[in-house]
Amino acid sequence: MEGIQKPQGSVVIIGAGTQGRRLAYMWSSRGGTVCLVDLQEQQLQDGLKYVEQLRADDTDHQGDWGKVDISQPSSLQSILKDAWLVVECVPENLELKRKLITQLDALAPEDTIIASNSSSYGIFEIIEGMSLKNNKRVMSAHCYWPPETSAIEIMGHKDSDPKLIDLVLKQCKEHGFSPFHVKRDSIGYIYNRIWAAIKRETLLTLSEGVATPKEIDAIFKDVLKTPKGPCEQMDVVGLDVVLDIENHYAESRSGIPSGPRDYLRDMIQGGSLGVKNGRGFYDYEELK
Repeated sequence: MEGIQKPQGSVVIIGAGTQGRRLAYMWSSRGGTVCLVDLQEQQLQDGLKYVEQLRADDTDHQGDWGKVDISQPSSLQSILKDAWLVVECVPENLELKRKLITQLDALAPEDTIIASNSSSYGIFEIIEGMSLKNNKRVMSAHCYWPPETSAIEIMGHKDSDPKLIDLVLKQCKEHGFSPFHVKRDSIGYIYNRIWAAIKRETLLTLSEGVATPKEIDAIFKDVLKTPKGPCEQMDVVGLDVVLDIENHYAESRSGIPSGPRDYLRDMIQGGSLGVKNGRGFYDYEELK
């Protein structure tokens, strides 16, 4: 891809879970074709329904919606032939992501950009020690909760092609994201590094009996005018996912306190995972 130009072709998203289906909505919002790929047929069907619901809720949308196709991984090579971008949204397992990036690098045409949506692992960690056919086109494209939260962080690595980074930043903006360029290797990107400190202090505050989840969220929202407090936000993400991310920080940096992780482990062992199973810092069955 020479220079900054409008790319031709589709966007392929590997993984039709919570993030994948939301990305399918975003990348199809300007008329482009998206292909959702997943091993589980039910995930694919649920993903399509979710995209349709998001579209129905978007009463202010202008222009044509793009087509969203679905496919099994067995057809991956033929799907990638027409893709300008492929995004992996598989579970936060480093070995799984490394295996998939290797496969995509082998199958995708030379000019197809390969991006990881991982929240836990930067692209520099995923490809460390790997021998790729074309590592200049590989990057992180980490989003949060689109379309409600439109921020997306684009992070390359030491060998990334700056033109491709610029291209993805531009295309993200054109498709309704608010793109931010992470200019150096950074575990946690930009926002999650700051958010991690808030999470840890929240968990320490709870473990010390200083305040309840409801009180912490209330004062946080009152002062910062945010729609959700830290306990509510952790419940949405999933307490098991929060613990996985905290474990990764602890493995990568010295001085990370163990108390917040211990508090999370106790909650998880007690059956509290957050919104996904109806009970976390709040009981979501009672709130219905």
